[in-house]
Amino acid sequence: MTAHVRPTDAKKLIKGATGNWEVVIGMEIHAQVSSNAKLFSGASTAFGGPPNDHVSLVDAAMPGMLPVINKECVAQAVRTGLGLRAQINLRSTFDRKNYFYPDLPQGYQISQYKSPIVGEGEVIVDLLDGESFVVGIERLHLEQDAGKSIHDLSPTLSFVDLNRSGVALMEIVSRPDLRSSEEARAYVTKLRSILRYLGTCDGDMEKGNLRADVNVSVRRPGEPLGTRCEIKNVNSIRFIGQAIEVEARRQIEILEDGGVIDQETRLFDPNKGETRSMRSKEEAHDYRYFPDPDLLPLVLHADFVEELKSHLPELPDEKKARFIADYGLSPYDASVLVAERDTADYFEQVAKGRDGKAAANFVINELFGRLNKDGRDVTTSPVSPAQVAAIVDLIGEGVISSKIAKDLFEIVYTEGGDPRVLVEERGLKQVTDTGAIEKVVDEIIAANPDKVAQVQAKPTMLGWFVGQAMKASGGKANPQALNDILKRKLGI
Repeated sequence: MTAHVRPTDAKKLIKGATGNWEVVIGMEIHAQVSSNAKLFSGASTAFGGPPNDHVSLVDAAMPGMLPVINKECVAQAVRTGLGLRAQINLRSTFDRKNYFYPDLPQGYQISQYKSPIVGEGEVIVDLLDGESFVVGIERLHLEQDAGKSIHDLSPTLSFVDLNRSGVALMEIVSRPDLRSSEEARAYVTKLRSILRYLGTCDGDMEKGNLRADVNVSVRRPGEPLGTRCEIKNVNSIRFIGQAIEVEARRQIEILEDGGVIDQETRLFDPNKGETRSMRSKEEAHDYRYFPDPDLLPLVLHADFVEELKSHLPELPDEKKARFIADYGLSPYDASVLVAERDTADYFEQVAKGRDGKAAANFVINELFGRLNKDGRDVTTSPVSPAQVAAIVDLIGEGVISSKIAKDLFEIVYTEGGDPRVLVEERGLKQVTDTGAIEKVVDEIIAANPDKVAQVQAKPTMLGWFVGQAMKASGGKANPQALNDILKRKLGI
């Protein structure tokens, strides 16, 4: 796969004291594989157990214990590679990556170096302004996670929890194709969405199940790549954006003062809004990689890969294209709806057999707006797709107005019930009787002769009369009929 050469975008340049700078970003995403057991042992991967409760003799590196590969973790890595449109390597090998881990009992990490399970792929990322760009994926390899050191339980001792030790991680390495913090956030959001659609990682950043190492460098536009610094273990999309902004500014200030950037690993402190040095950046030779003698090369059959491919779900890009084609949605609305699989499924249940645009408008504006306000999502929505569909139908049939629909939705959201029954019981039907609407209009015109003169001189004031009539009818007047009657009565 050829590298993606991106032309310099003047809008994304950072202004320094001595001119413009371009930030160049590459990312290594560590995604915890969704599996019941660890990569090389049968110990549980469940989150939140008592310390050291999910630890086998293999995880504890007891003498004579040998790792055995978990087939499901391999399948999950292959599924992810297929979802990234990547090369699946039918032969891959595991290596030992050596350096001191206080919370990995073996004293080395089993990872993949020269021969990863997944090769080059790509992710198509959409920005809010409608722009799309491609991020190249360099590789995806499987490795085991480390445990967790705990330093705040004692003034003199550190404790180790090995529950996470040996859990399978996919490290997804991007090319340096990102050019702003906004692009980096959008890339992680899209990658997380793909993983969640595939069911290969739950993407829960609060639990550390998805975390990012962010490589940042700056250069003058058109110049070769600058020296990069790696910001380790950033665990929220918001923090990823902040860390990039802070680190790019730090590097620009050093370079403009005549200094040089040291290649190093840094940590981001969100409370202080700064990155700080952690250690000088190691190179591959510092890790003394060598093939793990306890593990044979991993050899996959092509039919195993094809079988996994045949059962992949419809992914966000394909779903977005279908929503645009089948439901007539705008690219923006389709992007919002396919961001999460649960959201897309909810929308489709509402839209089936009815006006897709009307369904999308109601789901995005009314339902999502109310759920966001309450800190909920569609999986915990008190309103079912069938109830939303009924409200959309009532609007389409002219039984209720858009304004009444909002009131009806609020009733269904807080109290429940069948929307059609509620409309009958609570007298929410739209008034389409032109005689009744004319009576309301006549009363308003008679009471406001000064406004009548003004609207005849300036027809844009018609909205005032519409508002008064709606108020007088309790929001039940048919808007189209009301407009027609007002225009006829006022002679505009």
